[in-house]
Amino acid sequence: MSADPQADAVGDLVCSAKGCRDEAAWGLLWNNPRLHTPERRKVWLACGAHRQSLAEFLELRGFLRDVVPAAELDRLDDPAPGVPGAGA
Repeated sequence: MSADPQADAVGDLVCSAKGCRDEAAWGLLWNNPRLHTPERRKVWLACGAHRQSLAEFLELRGFLRDVVPAAELDRLDDPAPGVPGAGA
């Protein structure tokens, strides 16, 4: 465990791409406007290799709202258990 608790939390994040177990470097913030209120954000995590493909999947459906470095996820409002900064 490092002296920086934020670094440990980010280090535990795993890419959301099917079958990928790499460390996530990016948070893809999204919502489905047919199901979620406009301010709600769900999070998919992405490693560098899957950032573009996951973002394209969400963008094609009109769901992608923002892409942020994984280190910034804990700074977002409305954190959910298990994923720093992820809206439930």
